[in-house]
Amino acid sequence: MSQKKTALVVCPGRGSYNRAELGYIKQHMAAGNPFVQQLADFDARRAELNLPTVTALDSASQFSHAAHVKAENAAALIFSAGLADFAQINRDTFDIVAVTGNSMGWYTALGCAGVWQGPDSMQLVTGMAQLTASAAGAQFIYPLLTSDWQPDLDKHSLLAEQLYLHQGALFMSIAYGGYAVLAGTQSAVQQAMQALPPCDDKFPLLLPGHAAFHSPLMQSAADQALARFSESFFVAPQLPLVDGRGIVWPAFVAQPAALKVYTLGQQVYDTFYFSRAVQVAVKDFAPDHIILLGPGSGLGGAVAQSLIEINWQGLTCKQDFSDAQQAALPFVLSMGLPEQRQQLL
Repeated sequence: MSQKKTALVVCPGRGSYNRAELGYIKQHMAAGNPFVQQLADFDARRAELNLPTVTALDSASQFSHAAHVKAENAAALIFSAGLADFAQINRDTFDIVAVTGNSMGWYTALGCAGVWQGPDSMQLVTGMAQLTASAAGAQFIYPLLTSDWQPDLDKHSLLAEQLYLHQGALFMSIAYGGYAVLAGTQSAVQQAMQALPPCDDKFPLLLPGHAAFHSPLMQSAADQALARFSESFFVAPQLPLVDGRGIVWPAFVAQPAALKVYTLGQQVYDTFYFSRAVQVAVKDFAPDHIILLGPGSGLGGAVAQSLIEINWQGLTCKQDFSDAQQAALPFVLSMGLPEQRQQLL
């Protein structure tokens, strides 16, 4: 019998359920998946809240921007897809040593680690999506690396200039590998996007349906969330968690009250350092593999860039990472890529 491989699990954020992911849950829901009953419970809770069920959204005949990108629906789909993927990881092959996530992926990480349980977790995900989406502002993404994933000092300087010019109105929202996600007022975001030089035919890229997540503009949403959801919605984690500050929450002993205050408070209105979370996780837990949950497979680049920044396992550039991924069992394995998914089931 071969020895188990240790794995860090990473959960994607709000923008990961797109047109290409329509039907992701149904397509990958294997017979006997323990998540089947949980999905039924999620659907029942959504129906109680007078919201479309996860199953109905995922099984729609065509992608609807109005329905699928709407905050409380997108969040429910991403959370459910992540938990479904997590439930299918072969535990005879992989020993999961820690869980982290990007932005809304922190909520999925809480679900994977058992901090949020049962249909209440769907109520939390839906409620947080509604509270934060109704807040002010917008969010956009801009790359800070060269084509070989080396720091581009000019872009760093230009971005710093915009943050300086729009102090109090524009903020670093997510440090996402080689990308900066900025959040701010509609006016500040618009001005910064016009000032930054276009690159790669797509950046700066406005994130549709996103408010000023992980910025002080979310303070009111955080205050409402802390008042609405009691500590009883949280329990001690069954797996170690690494949060958006790069702080480790140990299994079984992390306090539910503290998890509530961070998750519904600071995590909502302060910068989310995803790169740091990945870097701390690999340093502290030294996993044999990193497993990226779906939906989609968009996390790979940011995770790789975070590893290159600290020269993890000798990685120094994009080519190094590409070469490393040619191994029979690559270091980073994505549930959203069919050929890699098969190695995880």
